[in-house]
Amino acid sequence: METEPLLGRRRSSWQKLGTDESRKSDSSGPRSSSSRNNSSSSSGSSQLDDLYIQQAAVFIEDAIKYRTINHRVDSRSLRLYRWYYSAACQWVLNTAILVILAMAFFEKPSSLSVTSDLRFRQVLWEPPCGLTEGIEAICLLLFIVDVVIKSYLLGWGEFQKSKWLIAYTLVLAASTVDWIVSLSLLCEERIRVRRILRPFFLIQNSSLMKKAFNCLRQTIPQITSVMLLLALHLLLFTMIAMLLFTRVQTNEDDKEWKTYFRNLSESLTSLLVLLTTANNPDVMIPAYSRRRAYSLFFIAFSLIGTYLLMNLLTAIIYNQFRGYLLSSIQTSIVRRCLGIRGAFEVLCCERSNKTGRSGSLVTVSTNTVLQVLQKVKMSSAHKQEIIKQAKAFTHDCVTAEQFRDLFDELHKETVKEYPPKPAYRSLFLQKLQTVFSHRFVEYVGNLMVAVHLVCIFVALVHDAETPISQRDGFFSGVVNGSFVLYYLLEMALKIFALGIKGYCSYKSNLFDGLLTIILMILQLSSLVQYGLPRRGWNPELHGLLSLWETVRLANMLIVFRFLRIIPNIKLMALVATSLFDLIKNLRAFAGILVVAYYVFAIVGVVLFKDKIPPPQNSTNASLTSSISPANLTLQCGTYEQLGYWPNNFNDFAAALVTLWDLMVVNNWQVFLDVYSRYASPWSKLYFVAWWLVSSVIWVNLFVALILENFIHKWDRSYHPSFSDQESEYQMSVQDMFRDDLEEPTEEDLLERLRQHPHLHLPRGPV
Repeated sequence: METEPLLGRRRSSWQKLGTDESRKSDSSGPRSSSSRNNSSSSSGSSQLDDLYIQQAAVFIEDAIKYRTINHRVDSRSLRLYRWYYSAACQWVLNTAILVILAMAFFEKPSSLSVTSDLRFRQVLWEPPCGLTEGIEAICLLLFIVDVVIKSYLLGWGEFQKSKWLIAYTLVLAASTVDWIVSLSLLCEERIRVRRILRPFFLIQNSSLMKKAFNCLRQTIPQITSVMLLLALHLLLFTMIAMLLFTRVQTNEDDKEWKTYFRNLSESLTSLLVLLTTANNPDVMIPAYSRRRAYSLFFIAFSLIGTYLLMNLLTAIIYNQFRGYLLSSIQTSIVRRCLGIRGAFEVLCCERSNKTGRSGSLVTVSTNTVLQVLQKVKMSSAHKQEIIKQAKAFTHDCVTAEQFRDLFDELHKETVKEYPPKPAYRSLFLQKLQTVFSHRFVEYVGNLMVAVHLVCIFVALVHDAETPISQRDGFFSGVVNGSFVLYYLLEMALKIFALGIKGYCSYKSNLFDGLLTIILMILQLSSLVQYGLPRRGWNPELHGLLSLWETVRLANMLIVFRFLRIIPNIKLMALVATSLFDLIKNLRAFAGILVVAYYVFAIVGVVLFKDKIPPPQNSTNASLTSSISPANLTLQCGTYEQLGYWPNNFNDFAAALVTLWDLMVVNNWQVFLDVYSRYASPWSKLYFVAWWLVSSVIWVNLFVALILENFIHKWDRSYHPSFSDQESEYQMSVQDMFRDDLEEPTEEDLLERLRQHPHLHLPRGPV
């Protein structure tokens, strides 16, 4: 059932709100300033019509990008709004964010060194005071302009409701104050608070990242119950361990206590590391070597903690995060529907202005819709398809339902149209064209690539243990030359069947053709330099970086061509497209991890910089150290004995690598031990916090995203309406949850439009 347009019904109520163009600009909206007296000039009416079209175009752009439409809608503000969201302005803003984040690599302590190894580090170049601060000032100035423009476009009322915008303002104020303090202290301050605040600029600039952050923030309280249960499990087994492995008389029986359970702190650390399986079975061996029964304690601990509670935690994080993310995506869908409906209502207002009617208008002229679509910034493929459908309407009018259906194309994958094949007059050539256009040619090509790869593999295995001087390159030379001839023939036949434009319209053909040309040039060069392949032919005598080695390396690129078989295998295609979807949608989740890395790296540099002294004898650093008279470097498994000298927090880049090694949790007890010895026993809290944030929370979110994507594709693949080509399509996060989302009702959309802060619609019927 068609819904009566909101603006057509309310036109008489807001006609009194404005009388001229200047007042329209001040009050920013057709409802507050779009009325005209009967004596208005035709030029004023034309300007008003242009404003309606401009408003509709902006609302549609907001819908495409899932942006809110609660911004100023007068002509001047709309021009500023479109300029702000232009590609150039957003590029400048993104560049400023990238620059201010990257400055951590150059600021004191600088990461500009070849190695982070404590044994080989030289005196580093430090930027003079004011250099990085000047670049930072430019970035902060851009951010200040950014927040001012956003605040103006939203208005004071919306600014007060936006927690992110308020936080943006506060972060900028704190960063500016800290920047002034740095200059006043001549850049000699130990802690720069603004460094920790910099990742906020990355989060606030991405709507999807803000959704992911909000979902993460709301998910954490829901998993506290499992975290408490995990903590109780850890404490209970710690107390049992301290009872089982007490200090005894003989040194041999005392080994378990002395190494892992000396006190409460060491006991908790040992079992926490065992929870991640990083020190298994090392922690068990001393006790297990004495009595078999001790193994039951460690097996029970791992069974309950690692395999039950940790996996239960994964399930809860997946369930809770999916629910919160679903609600956030639902908000995005409402924004899209609201933007499209708002554009229709504005165009109804434009039609009413042209006709002079104030009755119930339920349609918009097709020409007006086409004018709006021409002004909308969107992908050319979607625009062409929407314009094509709009022109196909039989009547010169578009209803609200039809207008909404036009933009359903935004949810669909665009199918690329390829150039027509060349037309040959000869019947024989036409038959050849049909044969060489068949998919069978692709299958034969994939088979030949597989044979080529097998030959390369056989040659590599055969030459692996043969000295370079004794190798025979006859087999490899013949194989490479033969397959280059086949690839040239294949390329020529495809060009014959598809034409030059048709051949180049396929990305796979472009890759194949470029690779074939490269192999041909290298093969001809090899023939000129080394001659024809023959028995005992050994061109590798010319050196490891010779032309022959280049030819062999280039032939390895055939592996990437072989990957084209993936779409032909249904299950493999599902796995591959799930991987591509993951990469496509990982920006928001990877951004959260980048923020965590950045903050923990900055904090790590502040807490642990230069805490580990370099070894006294750098030429034999694995055997010497300056840690203590007890000479703990001789103990197996310590930081010094393992030679972990490059892993430290002496600069930002080294801190990032160290945090990565900790996130993998392999041997992370080494870092717990060394920093508890050199810095403080309380330093373990830092590493445990990083383990919780990275390995427990983020990795589980990563697993949740993989599961959601793959399960969704798997279910669709067995749906009757699923086509084979759909398995090759990539989905956005919104598309991933589309089956679980609800479209807002017409009444809800109209009510939201009435509450627009800059349209000033009446609240009830008149």
